[in-house]
Amino acid sequence: MVDPKKGSLDGFGPLLTGLVVGANILVGGPFSGASMNPARSFGPALVAGVWTDHWVYWVGPLIGGGLAGFVYENFFIVRSHIPISSEDPIY
Repeated sequence: MVDPKKGSLDGFGPLLTGLVVGANILVGGPFSGASMNPARSFGPALVAGVWTDHWVYWVGPLIGGGLAGFVYENFFIVRSHIPISSEDPIY
């Protein structure tokens, strides 16, 4: 949504974000209560003292974020420039 090279979405950003969050709630709700925020999962786990499978809420977003960045950087960004060698003078 924020990549200027992909074109303008002209106000569709909030709608698309809402649709993705809604789909996550519909899919994840029956399994985990659709908690998509590790900090939001930490509070109830701390109060209830139930830490069963709590690591998923921390490891999942960290690995998913890193993997998404890697995939976007290596497969979707178009490299149209030529790297400057270290031997070329900079003017």
